[in-house]
Order: sequence, then structure tokens, then C-alpha cells
Amino acid sequence: MVVVLYTSDFPLASQNFLKLCNIKYYNNCLFHTVHKDLLVQTGDPTATGSGGHSFYKLLRGHQRTFFKDEIDPHIMHDTVAVIAMASAGPNLNASQFYITTRPHLDYLDGKYTVFGIVRKGLDVLMKINDAYVDAEHLPYQNIRIKHTYVLEDPFEDPTQVDELRPQSSPAARYDHEVRLEDDWVPMDEKLDCKELDTFLLCKEAHSRAAVLEMIEDIPEAEIKPPENVLFVCKLNPITKDEDLEIMFSKFGKVLSVEIIKDHKSKNSLCYAFIEFETREAYEDAYFKMNNAVIDDQRIHVDFSQSLSRLWTQYRQFGMKAMEGGKGGEKGIRHHKSSREERMSEANCHSHATRQPRNGPKQKRHRRRLQNDL
Repeated sequence: MVVVLYTSDFPLASQNFLKLCNIKYYNNCLFHTVHKDLLVQTGDPTATGSGGHSFYKLLRGHQRTFFKDEIDPHIMHDTVAVIAMASAGPNLNASQFYITTRPHLDYLDGKYTVFGIVRKGLDVLMKINDAYVDAEHLPYQNIRIKHTYVLEDPFEDPTQVDELRPQSSPAARYDHEVRLEDDWVPMDEKLDCKELDTFLLCKEAHSRAAVLEMIEDIPEAEIKPPENVLFVCKLNPITKDEDLEIMFSKFGKVLSVEIIKDHKSKNSLCYAFIEFETREAYEDAYFKMNNAVIDDQRIHVDFSQSLSRLWTQYRQFGMKAMEGGKGGEKGIRHHKSSREERMSEANCHSHATRQPRNGPKQKRHRRRLQNDL
């Protein structure tokens, strides 16, 4: 925004404002009060609405804490974008000021020093006016004065100005309350449709995992099957952990072998998890041991990643959750070949056609035939 000051009519307020801009006093100040269609207020580095010092206090200390009002009955709050001092009372002007966002605020006339007007950037002012605020009129998204630049200053700089002017802008103050920062942009405005869909799906998946972690349904939100554990099924019930370790250790060091057993009978459920020290050994064992014969039984070997649900159950609940019959049929969904499916469907169809029809309709039909005969 570009503002014009009435420097000749209101020299105290104008000089105070220009010198505070010159020493970067207003940089990063929040608009801490927004009354929609009334006014917006800023100029307090503490962002509380009760702080801020005049340039004269910074220059002379407590000898001159505030400066007096400069009120002209002919300069009124009769239009939008009027700039006036937000004083704490008569002759208690410091650094805070407000900008009107509605004309004809007659009840403010004669009470506050009007010393300027916004000439350019009314659209920015209206965006501030439309900000969402809480019950105390503090915007939910921080709105700050980023920088101030003095284009023309008719007042001479006191010798102490260089001492008051910092090398960089004051650091932005952050309240303990959670507020959106002024540079925050909604996610749907930063990403295209495809990227946004991907982001939302990932976020939803992580949220579900985090909820499960909180209710202790999984050990951790990011749990996934390790890349060095093989799943072995269709084992012979007599096969032992030691037997599998001997057979698979020729591909590399085996860290652990566990055949899953029924928690009551302790009988083998005919499948196991085998953990290797290295990924290379794990992959080598997969390619060379699938369909191998152990104890007169042809086994099946698979990566645990492809059976992540089963692995997760094993990690969560141990062997008790893995019960389900021989070969782990409850935990694994077996896929039939198309030939097997067709044969199964054909058997079901032929079985259905051979079943006698003894329903009520069939009985009534038989009675009618007997009567006709």
C-alpha cells in the first residue's frame, strides 16, 4: 500500500510515523485487530494491542513517552482508507494506528488524530478487512507489515536515528497460540490435481496408520514387512525349525526361523518365516528354494512383502493370530488357476442339477398329474 501523510497539518503524528518507518519499527508488525467493515489496527511490535512506543520515547527516553493529539474538526473519518493514531486516551499517542475500511465513521471524529490516507493498494486493504478472525478480532492467519519504505520525508533526521536503525528488520514475534503464517498457501493452490490426489491419499493412509498406532492396533505407524524375511508354506507337519535352518543356511546366514504352530495343540500349521542377515541371501533362497522338496513335501516360498497382511498379524499378535488350519489357509487367499475354477464351477453346476426338486411347487405339480390320470 502507498500512503500519503498530512505532514503540514499534523507534524507530530506524521514525523512520528515516518521516523518509525525509517528505523524499521513497523517491519513484521501484525495486524492484531480486524473489525470487518470498520477498521484494521496495527503498529504494535508485541502484537497484544497494548504495546508500542513513540519515536519520541525511543529518542528521548521517559522524558517524552507519548505525544499530544492533533485534531482538526475539518479532517474527518468520512471515507475509506483514513489513517489515524490509535491512542490509549487523550494525548496518549505512541506507535499504533488504524486504517478505516468503511466511510462515515462520525463517532470517531474529534477523538483521534487523522494524519493520512491510503492512495494505492485499496485491494490489499480490503483483503485484510475480509480476513477470518476469532472472537477477539485477531486474524486466524497472521497478516504482517513486511517492510516500510519512506519515499519522501520533509523532516530532518535527528543525529540519533542511525543508532536506532537496525541493520535488519526486527524478527517476527510468534504467539503461543497456533496461527497460520502470512505466507501459508492452501495445498490445493500449490499442487495440480494429480499431485493433490497423490498427496491426499498418502496423508489419509498415514492418518489411518497413526490412529491404529494410537489404539495399539499396530506397533508403529510406519510398520511394513522387512526386506530380508521369506515366507515358506506347504511344509510337512513333521518339519522342524532346525531342518529349515539347515536347508536355507547354505544361501547365507540365517538370523531366525520360526514355524508357526497352533497355540493350543502346538502342532505345526505348515508355514514359517525365515529371516536372513542380507537381502542377497534372502533373494537367492527365494529363487532356488521355491518348489523344493523338504521331508517329501514340495514347499512354496514367497517374499513377505507380498504377504504384508500376514506378516503384520504375526508381528502384532504372534502365533495365536496365525491359526487357521494347515498350510496357513486362513491367513492366505489362494488363487486358483482358470482350469481349476472352471472345473469347480462345472462340478457345482452338475451337482445342482442332480439334486431332486421337492419344493412345494413340485409337489403341487405331481398332485395335478395324479388327478388328471
